[in-house]
Amino acid sequence: MENFQYYTPTKIFFGREEEKKIGEILTEFHAKKVLVHYGKNSVIKSGLLDTIKACLKKYQIDFLEFGGVEPNPKLSLVEDGIHLVKSEGVDFILAIGGGSVIDSAKSIAVGALVEHSTWLFSTHKMTPKKAIPVGVILTLAASGSDMSDSCVITNDKTKEKRGFNSPLNRPKFAILNPELTYTVSPYQTACGIVDIMMHTLERFISSGEPSEPTDSIAIGLLKSVYRAGQVVIKHPEDYDARATLLWANSLSHNGLTSCGRNFVMSVHQLEHEVSGMFDNVAHGAGLAALWPAWAKFAYPNAKTRFERFVYEVLEIERTDSLNQDILKGINKFKDFFKKLGMPTSLKELNITEDDIEKLALNVTFNHTRIIKDVIEIDEAMALKIYREAL
Repeated sequence: MENFQYYTPTKIFFGREEEKKIGEILTEFHAKKVLVHYGKNSVIKSGLLDTIKACLKKYQIDFLEFGGVEPNPKLSLVEDGIHLVKSEGVDFILAIGGGSVIDSAKSIAVGALVEHSTWLFSTHKMTPKKAIPVGVILTLAASGSDMSDSCVITNDKTKEKRGFNSPLNRPKFAILNPELTYTVSPYQTACGIVDIMMHTLERFISSGEPSEPTDSIAIGLLKSVYRAGQVVIKHPEDYDARATLLWANSLSHNGLTSCGRNFVMSVHQLEHEVSGMFDNVAHGAGLAALWPAWAKFAYPNAKTRFERFVYEVLEIERTDSLNQDILKGINKFKDFFKKLGMPTSLKELNITEDDIEKLALNVTFNHTRIIKDVIEIDEAMALKIYREAL
């Protein structure tokens, strides 16, 4: 087990109707003027936005509304949000939605306290020193951004999708009511299931040293999501299954499943280029299309990790050939994606052979980086993986 630091300052309010406590919670965090940040229509149609506004008015908390966040949140909207926060004297940001809204809020939070472009944080040319506090009302089990130190933004001018990590990105609190996820579409629910599993799996299957308590937690999370995912697709209002996904969403990306282990989320890096270049591609869908291709190249270098995954999570029957069992497991996981309604090839996402070279160039930052993990991904390896996924 390697040295590690574990820091999770986010206060969780989990369960039915917890969102109705938002006025009391914001008062606890001394919020005076709140930017209520959200997506487009879902929080309005569901009545959630009206509920939150009524709670804020009850507690006499001043607020402004700022909607319009899209999947793969855009730098241009973040910049508009920064201008609004600065001009209106906002001292707290409340994100209502999923990972895209939360990441947009995080980027606004650090960008509003500097004079340079917030994009410099995403490209690692600058490091944030302070941030406006952010709180979350989560409506989608997927990204884990409600407890993570990660923030991923797409530059809509350059089509680059980049992320940065900072303790300042961790929200002050997150409200998680599984009932708020009942109306999420089957496709977006499935995208979320994939993302949760990838956040856990890419930490587990990595080149870092073993950490038995951490590894066992990861296996337990993967089992829980694998089972709950199959339930919720058939029964979208199954409270226990939705609750499992929502809590696993947070635990998968708050650092718990990587304590004592170094990791590099290679498939996430490969996917960011896909959904960055093709705005219509949902992040979870891109991961589903790419992971089986990556796994076929990676498993010879991480057989012990794949062994636990295929036998303990996917329940592959053990034979005398570990290699064959692992390949069976990879194919079974691919079939799981299909049953969820996810694409399992880039072709299904309308990506062509002509796009592959550009993707491989982008993921290596124009030949300036190699992703070093279970396998080293340079441009040549990236081309192989993208082509296998095609």
